[in-house]
Amino acid sequence: MENNDNDTILNENSPETGNEHTDNKDENTENTSQQPLSEADVEAKIKELNDKYLRLYSEFDNYRKRTIKEKSDIIRSAGEDVFKALLPVIDDFERAIKANETITDAEAIKQGIHLIYNKMKSACTSKGLEPMESIGKSFDSDLMEAITHIPAPSEDMKGKVIDDVERGYKLGDKVIRFAKVVVGN
Repeated sequence: MENNDNDTILNENSPETGNEHTDNKDENTENTSQQPLSEADVEAKIKELNDKYLRLYSEFDNYRKRTIKEKSDIIRSAGEDVFKALLPVIDDFERAIKANETITDAEAIKQGIHLIYNKMKSACTSKGLEPMESIGKSFDSDLMEAITHIPAPSEDMKGKVIDDVERGYKLGDKVIRFAKVVVGN
């Protein structure tokens, strides 16, 4: 039986089976068939690779400069939408100032100011500005800044906001102005 096993091993290594031994022979033939490059060929290859490198470097440098310019353009025009929304409010203020020069009725002035305030508030809200409600809520240092502490009017108001000195605002999820509050002790 040992002879049969040896015959099988010999048959596996024979060229007819397409084993690994013949594949290695082909690879060795390819390696030996390559001739060393001449000095002129090496210099040509170096020149070609150097040219490719310089072109790639130039493309990257152009890309970098273009993105810097685009970013600066975006930054310059980022507030454009907000200002376009506020221009009608400025126009209303100018008209109100001109109209208030001749009006003696204080009620008409109050109504005009309320109309302009509501218009400005809706313009800011449409751009994503949200006021934060803080009165009666627990003090949160991530959203609020405690101006002072006073004795709480009741036991359940301890550690909660009693007064809003300056309202806080968010733009989306980001706090752009912290609420300045009075906290009860």
